[in-house]
This record gives sequence, C-alpha cells and structure tokens, in this order.
Amino acid sequence: MFSAVLTARAQLRPLEVWQAQEFADHMDRARGHIRPWVGPAFVTDTVDGARATLARYAEQAARDGARLFGIWLDGQLAGGVMFVEFSAAAGVCELGCWLEPGAEGQGLVTSAAGLLLDWAFGVRGLHRAEWRCRSDNDRSGAVARRLGMRLGGVLREAWLNGGTYHDKKIWAVLAAQR
Repeated sequence: MFSAVLTARAQLRPLEVWQAQEFADHMDRARGHIRPWVGPAFVTDTVDGARATLARYAEQAARDGARLFGIWLDGQLAGGVMFVEFSAAAGVCELGCWLEPGAEGQGLVTSAAGLLLDWAFGVRGLHRAEWRCRSDNDRSGAVARRLGMRLGGVLREAWLNGGTYHDKKIWAVLAAQR
C-alpha cells in the first residue's frame, strides 16, 4: 500500500471505500469546521454518504481523474487532500483540502499537497495546477501561496454555499515554476 510520511506523527495515504466508517467518524469531528469551505456533497453525515463520496472518487480515479488521499495524524484520520479535477490529456489539475481543527497549523496540508504537485508534474507530466477557494478563506489561500501558486483571478459570487453566493479565488502554478 502507498503511504508517505508527512511528519513523525502524520502520514498521507489513499482514502478508499473500505474506510467509509472511518471517514464518517472523521466527518462527525470535522463537519462543522469544514462546512463553510467545501461543497455540501463532500460533507456527508452518514456512513452510506461517506461510502458514496469515497466511491465517487474511486470511480473517477479508475478513469484517471480525481483522487482522494487522507492525512492520518497519530493513527487517526484528520483530513486530506485531493485532486478535485485531474486531466492528463489537458495537462491540468485542481487540488483541494480539508482538515479537522486539531490538525491545523502543523503544515500537513502544505506537505501533502506538495507531494500531489510533485507527482502531477514530475510523474504525470501535467503543465498547470490550480487551487480554488472562497475569497475569505485566508488559510486556504496561504497554502496556495506556500505551494508557489499565484493568484490568477477572482470569480465574483461563483459559489453558492449556505444560501449565500461567495467569491472564489483561483490560484495556479505551472510545472516550470515548481
């Protein structure tokens, strides 16, 4: 099985359908914290919902598309990173993340997303990677900056969440800049 060491206490591993119960338990701990920042389909509230989310990513990965990876801190799922979109044919991907409050501030997302970028550019030969987040999500924008991304623009009121439209920032880095 694939596993990458992020710190002495943290690992990055694929997050798969058989881990639906663990993912559901994690969502119970993280849901309130991440709900403003991620899409409602991701923030499941049942084991069946968790299984459906994980199956959706597994199906996309089988088609060489989006992929989902968990971050385990001290042996417990604490968050993750993903290829929200992945197109080898177009040479472009989009990364995303989520994290429980207790795992923030340790550089886990930056390290994990950096590994995904290294793989996308170095192994798969992609040309461009994007990071999209709500304009008021300063922590997410800071990760994009630490990954060497530049702000490309703002999509005005492009994301509906909680009954409100929010602006979305688009960050990007090219393979030659990494």
